Amino acid sequence: MFPDSRIRVLSVDDHPVFGAGLGVILSTEEDMILVAQASNAAEAIDAFRKHRPDITLMDLSLPDASGTDALIAIREEFPQARIIMLTTFDREAEIQRALRAGAAGYILKSLDRARLLNVIRSAHAGHRHVQPEVAARLAEHVGYEELTTREVEVLSFVRDGYRNKQIADRLAISENTVNFHVKNVMMKLGANDRTHAVTIAQRRGFLRI
Repeated sequence: MFPDSRIRVLSVDDHPVFGAGLGVILSTEEDMILVAQASNAAEAIDAFRKHRPDITLMDLSLPDASGTDALIAIREEFPQARIIMLTTFDREAEIQRALRAGAAGYILKSLDRARLLNVIRSAHAGHRHVQPEVAARLAEHVGYEELTTREVEVLSFVRDGYRNKQIADRLAISENTVNFHVKNVMMKLGANDRTHAVTIAQRRGFLRI
């Protein structure tokens, strides 16, 4: 097999051990090669521009931004980029955001070697793959309403201990509007109180822990 016919892979992960392990795995495959590694979003974007990989394995949690932010930035410049989110997180808000942004797949780091290689080949062939365990997590909340950007903003202040009046002052909106948003959030999440709403939102990925 000629070298230029191999699937060229970019790994984006801030854990060197993972990158080293992935390199070992890919080195055993005749049809794949690890062309570059990056440890944060900025490096990922630069590496993509330089190497134009066929497949990018992107960790969701990066030091300078989320992997989804990096995915969005790359695909704005390179719409055909095939990026697989590879992570330990299975919170549906992050999954949905990544898939809406055009992720070629969303899999967990616990995925075994053989299945990982199959996902890479499948994505390279133009297919989207969502790991069954991840898809099941999404299915748990089918029909649930998503939080708006403003609702997430209000809830982040609630998490940080702000009172409604303080939130209103920070966002330059009325206290009644804040009350309205808080009630909506609690209703959408099925929360008993503000603290419960924050807990649910963190678990589902609307708020970062």
